[in-house]
Amino acid sequence: MNILIILPARGGSKGIPRKNLRPLNGKPLIAYAIGTALKSTFDADVYVSTDDEEIAFIAEKYLAKVHKRDPSLAKDATTLDPVIYQAYKEISEIERKSYDLIVTMQPTSPLLSVGSLDQAISLMLEKPEVETVIAAVNDTHLTWSYSPTGQYVPNYEARVNRQQLPQVFKETGSFFISRAHIVTPNSRIGSMVELFQLPSHEAIDIDTFQDWSVCEYLLKRKTILFSVSGYPEIGLGHVYNCLILASEILDHDIIFLVDRKSKLAYDKIKSYNYRVLIQQSEYLMDDIIKLKPDFIINDRLDTTTEYITILKAEGITNINFEDLGPGANKADLVINAIYPEQDSPANHYFGSTYFCAREEFFLHEEKVINPIVKNVLISFGGTDPNNFTEKVLEIIYPICKLKGIQIHVVLGLGYMHDLRTEVFEEVSFHDNVNSISEFMYNADVAFSSAGRTVYELALMGTPSIILAQNERELTHFFASEDNGFINLGLGNNVSEDQIFGEFMALIDNLHLRQLMQQKMLKNEIKKGKQNVLNLIREVIKIKS
Repeated sequence: MNILIILPARGGSKGIPRKNLRPLNGKPLIAYAIGTALKSTFDADVYVSTDDEEIAFIAEKYLAKVHKRDPSLAKDATTLDPVIYQAYKEISEIERKSYDLIVTMQPTSPLLSVGSLDQAISLMLEKPEVETVIAAVNDTHLTWSYSPTGQYVPNYEARVNRQQLPQVFKETGSFFISRAHIVTPNSRIGSMVELFQLPSHEAIDIDTFQDWSVCEYLLKRKTILFSVSGYPEIGLGHVYNCLILASEILDHDIIFLVDRKSKLAYDKIKSYNYRVLIQQSEYLMDDIIKLKPDFIINDRLDTTTEYITILKAEGITNINFEDLGPGANKADLVINAIYPEQDSPANHYFGSTYFCAREEFFLHEEKVINPIVKNVLISFGGTDPNNFTEKVLEIIYPICKLKGIQIHVVLGLGYMHDLRTEVFEEVSFHDNVNSISEFMYNADVAFSSAGRTVYELALMGTPSIILAQNERELTHFFASEDNGFINLGLGNNVSEDQIFGEFMALIDNLHLRQLMQQKMLKNEIKKGKQNVLNLIREVIKIKS
């Protein structure tokens, strides 16, 4: 099968002067179509048909051959049929070949992929009865026409949803494949035509400066993969962090990948309508490599040196969150809002000014500390493995009931105990809460562990008593007296009397609660998300 690909490119474009030669994202526009044609697996002869010496020079520099078009076929009113016919006939003599397929490719479709082109050619090979394949895109809409009577009339019978309308397809100009025997000076269309539907982003045909801007934007887009974990035992903190960042990254392609045990994370991310995949290979990094991202954001705690080294060898830039593993030393950017670091490298950033809060935490007015405590929040998130929820409830419930203090308990996704009994009949329990900021804002005092929640409590200015779930949480430096918290340390080592005593001292001391709030609000946590986004964008800029 001999295939000839012809790129018609005259020099007199009007809408965008010298369009075919203008640099698009660093390369002449025509270079994209030439590159796509040359990469085809069908080993076609690739020619640029032009009347312009500069276009001919550039075409040869990008390894295309040149057909010198007759000036009479380079006028504004000239259609492509005679141009392609002349080029086909003359190139056949030059190459001494009898071509089977003639492919017309417009240089104004720079986003066409090699895969789409090859699939369309394959279609011709698989279906000998098809004489023409034309690139098209679904363009079904409610449309109108201007009638000879001078009125606008609808091109539809009933106003229905787009999916219910008769399908309409628009030619994109990306490619026009014809069997050689039907190509004439007046036509390239045979009796049997197939339309090859392109993805919308590949279908852009540059006619205007607006089209040009869109193509420039799409060519600069990178693929960013979020690799994240989230299951009942650890909760969805990592997932929410990634969703916060993804919602702000509009200029790149976003994909999520979760490990096979993170079905909970998969469902949550999918509910936000992002593209999300679940681990299929034995090793997660194999799935990552198959996706070929430009950047990966790892929010899954500690990474290994091997993991980061292998991904970097594949040309993937690594951005890690909350990573205390050895892989952090190899990553391109590390952000640890929660954990302190000793002798951190220049590309490591830690502290409260790099915490990413959900938008809901910015929608409240500054809390006014009530003189009398009326509302207590207990939220130990995740699975609460030490069941501090029940421990605190048993300690404070009697006095809260006596004083008329309402207790709200927010239970994590993995919490396995049933506290809805007569013992705690006046407690309000809340499961699977999507917007916790309202509970924090309304609480006069809160109990929590030393994870990400402490930053959220600080944003709300809610005086809080902290019980660390494990040794790792003891390293979360933010939950300290300097930042407005009463941190009792490892919760399993704290006595009931100590918890009760700290609680009573807090609810009876308005000045202490006001001072704790002042210390919380002095931190610039609200700037954290923007600080993180600035760091990520800087890495993308440097690595692009």
